[in-house]
Amino acid sequence: MRYHKILPFIWAKSRFMRFRILVLVVIAGLAGCGKNNEKTPPTGPAKVINVPTFNADSAFYFVQKQVAFGPRVPNSTAHKNTGDFLIAQLKTYGAAVKVQEFSATTFDNKRLNLRNIIASFNPEKKKRILLAAHWDTRPFSDKDKEKPNAAFDGANDGASGVGVLLEIARNLRQQPTDAGIDIILFDGEDWGERHDVTPPQLPNNLKSWWCLGSQYWSTNKHIPNYSAYYGILLDMVGAKGSRFAFESYSLDYAPSIVDKVWKTAGKLGYSGVFVNVKDGGVLDDHVFVNLNAKIPMVDIVSYDENGSFGDFHHTQKDNMSIISKETLSAVGQTVMQVIYYE
Repeated sequence: MRYHKILPFIWAKSRFMRFRILVLVVIAGLAGCGKNNEKTPPTGPAKVINVPTFNADSAFYFVQKQVAFGPRVPNSTAHKNTGDFLIAQLKTYGAAVKVQEFSATTFDNKRLNLRNIIASFNPEKKKRILLAAHWDTRPFSDKDKEKPNAAFDGANDGASGVGVLLEIARNLRQQPTDAGIDIILFDGEDWGERHDVTPPQLPNNLKSWWCLGSQYWSTNKHIPNYSAYYGILLDMVGAKGSRFAFESYSLDYAPSIVDKVWKTAGKLGYSGVFVNVKDGGVLDDHVFVNLNAKIPMVDIVSYDENGSFGDFHHTQKDNMSIISKETLSAVGQTVMQVIYYE
């Protein structure tokens, strides 16, 4: 998903994707109301907490493990096997795991069997923080000049965010946080549309062909009336040289959480990775968590100086060769510092 600098226009991960007027009107209207949904963090005396050290080698392994299954395209064997692995792994870390099965139809009329995977730590805690990423991969590398119809590894686009969250989950088992933590791995995020195909009219139950899992979960929560203090979404957080700017809809929905995350990164020495630059609006899973679930969620998503996701985005180049342990560490340690201080 990509931004356009002149709001309220929203661009999908394919920069040339145009969304229907209904979607533009509904999502563009969020900027005016999102600020009212944000929960103001309480103030209190400063505290010092021994935050665990994020293990980038472990996160890299988790990215590699997902890629080894093959492209996690919904309805494929690799998709099923990866989902089973993620569920089992989260259970080994002591999480209470719920699997939300649902089906959805894509823009090209494919019926998908999908699973949102929800892992809860300290489920008895009333104060909860939501962390999320998507675990599926796109079925075609439509930005690739040589193989536009072939599936790709999705090492950065999908696996990197999940890898960071699995490593955070491993730490949560060893050292719990004061707040309850919920990790949601959304399915069906990346099928989306193609820039060379005109999509049909959206059905009444969808606001976009993208982000199918978050659209479903945000209107069918795994626990009735579930809410969280705030949320952090990780999308494409592992590539070498990644930079994370202030995403516009994150600023609209949860400016204080953006401030908290980026200031924390700066204190940790990651100001060259979490940059103080305002980006455009990105149609990503956080939009529907904000719109439907009413949970202020920010998006940590990469960009480059040309306003793109990199030349590897939605191409065969999105493989393990572009994954950086330094980038994984910057994101993972920052998120851990934030949640352990809640």
